[in-house]
Amino acid sequence: MALERLDVRLDHDRRRKLQEMAAEQKTSVSETIRRLIDNAYDDALGRRRKLAAQALGRLAIEDVPGPAILGHQLESAHEPGGIH
Repeated sequence: MALERLDVRLDHDRRRKLQEMAAEQKTSVSETIRRLIDNAYDDALGRRRKLAAQALGRLAIEDVPGPAILGHQLESAHEPGGIH
């Protein structure tokens, strides 16, 4: 995986919190940030999927496809572009 450089400016308190988290996880600050981003993205995607499922539940559909077909349809409709 090719890594790109990103400059982020943090105040003293946030920098301290980040360093504390990294030390607790026994990893670098950069790896801690990557993990935080991945976790936040997964959480956002989960919320998006939940909203989509709730919207589907409100629809009056007579012929509901099976779970495999429905899963494929949801993935193709909501996954390729990531979070919008």
